[in-house]
Amino acid sequence: MIIRIAALLLLVMLAGCSTVSGWFAKDKTGNEPAELVEFKQTATFNVRWHLKIGGSGNYILQPAVTSDAVYAANTKGELFRFDPATGKQVWRVDSGFAISAGVGAGEGFVLVGGGKGQLAAFAADGKLLWKTKVSSEVLNIAKIVDGMVVVRTADGRLSGLDVTDGKRLWLYEQSVPPLIVRSYAGVAIERGTIFGGFAAGKLVAVSLGSGIVIWETVVSQPRGNTELERISDITSSPVLDDDQVCAVAFQGRIACYGLAQGNLLWSRDISSDKGMTLFHNYLYITNTTGAILAMDKSSGSSFWKNEQLFMRQTSAPYAFGDHLTVGDYEGYLHALSREDGSMAARLKTDGSAILTAPMELDGGLLVQTQKGSLYSVTLH
Repeated sequence: MIIRIAALLLLVMLAGCSTVSGWFAKDKTGNEPAELVEFKQTATFNVRWHLKIGGSGNYILQPAVTSDAVYAANTKGELFRFDPATGKQVWRVDSGFAISAGVGAGEGFVLVGGGKGQLAAFAADGKLLWKTKVSSEVLNIAKIVDGMVVVRTADGRLSGLDVTDGKRLWLYEQSVPPLIVRSYAGVAIERGTIFGGFAAGKLVAVSLGSGIVIWETVVSQPRGNTELERISDITSSPVLDDDQVCAVAFQGRIACYGLAQGNLLWSRDISSDKGMTLFHNYLYITNTTGAILAMDKSSGSSFWKNEQLFMRQTSAPYAFGDHLTVGDYEGYLHALSREDGSMAARLKTDGSAILTAPMELDGGLLVQTQKGSLYSVTLH
């Protein structure tokens, strides 16, 4: 049986829930979340619309955006479609199970996963198309590419399913260490290849059509004297562009590889459990302490580092125009200058954690909070 890390480690490292602030308040350790300080705003957030759909509980849920819809879900099992311009509800359906992962959308399909391995596909009009069960708990968003559904499960397996009926076409599995971090990492797909990071720092390239391994490598080798110290799992999704794919391990390092053959381009000792983004010539990453770093994507050399969100459970970043945007455990949305990392704007939402990177919506941004609020905002 796979032994998973204790609830406290999961909460502090991966969830960023409001409980974190209470825990720190009772026992000062020197690692308390940084207090937010005033700054001269050089940009402004404005809320276009805001609505509530119900919370995500102990899971990390995020919306999906298509050309004409916003889809979002809650852990009670409800899936919604909204008008992206106004936030008006178009429909609501009950998936029939507690949703633990979603929402995935593409090619006219909308997908949500469940804690007991359920996976359901709906049409754009809310009609249920099929339900199936995969090998274990679904914690990340399923991807739909070229008629294939790719879903990763908590047991470290990847499944390729036919998007028309949910039947499994192939299965990728690997050995799993006895102690792993509960991971919400997804996959990246490019040119018919799936890139996924796994336990023990492994990065794998798998054929979309067959599930056959094209290449694999180890981003970070386990280090330390205890089992906890030796955990070096990849717990966030890889990022890629036309030339390279990059992954980062918790308690490990970040490394970038050639897309086709997996040849190492560069690596650095950086720990992250939240993730990163590639934008033009830059790689932006949120490290384990909540600091945000900007690096040269071709060499890994540093441009700037902002530590003002220390231990605030800073989300993975999203590059938006001249800014980099992140959320934190108190529901603040922050914008930083991409040029030097200085704070540019701040918006308070409902006070609950923003656990995933903001996403783009109609020239603005969309975020979902842990309590289940959706905010469509502009940034100027």
